Amino acid sequence: MLRTISTTSRLFFTPRCLIKPLWLTRSMQHQPYDASFDQEELAEAREWHTSFNRSQLPKGYTNYSRSSGPGGQHVNKTETKATTVWPVKELSKSLPKLVFAALRSSRYYSKGNDSISIQCQTQRSRSANENENHLKLAEEIEKIYKENVPGVSSQEKAKKHEALRKKAYEARANLKKYKSSKKSERRGNTHDS
Repeated sequence: MLRTISTTSRLFFTPRCLIKPLWLTRSMQHQPYDASFDQEELAEAREWHTSFNRSQLPKGYTNYSRSSGPGGQHVNKTETKATTVWPVKELSKSLPKLVFAALRSSRYYSKGNDSISIQCQTQRSRSANENENHLKLAEEIEKIYKENVPGVSSQEKAKKHEALRKKAYEARANLKKYKSSKKSERRGNTHDS
């Protein structure tokens, strides 16, 4: 089932599943962005974010191995590359639902063992590399939060969207009345009052 959209010289084929239905677009047209979210989950995520601290995250499991790249003999003899793994279930205890739901879309997600796995070998010491892994995890969680949790809509915006919704409803009702009267005139059923 493909829909054909013709332009000046080419034909493009778009699968029907990628085309948003008009009724879905129309119903969501006049509402603030955060109106489609569960308000309790939004409040939980926003409250969590205000008190978020990197030390609240679990430590994870760290393995050390030999690093590669520059560093000479020191790199070849010591195991300074840190690979830290956080099981998703363990992270779920310290994250709100909206952030946790998007955790599996992270670039650090490892599907094989259902965990977040981060490596670092930029520093010469194990502890510095391990700390950098924790910092990367905190940055990734912050990025996921910003992508998935919308900001607070102001009362002004909510009123604006409500006014737009009412105006669209009135315009639609007027159009229906106009078309109805036009149709009744065609039938010859004019009602003079």
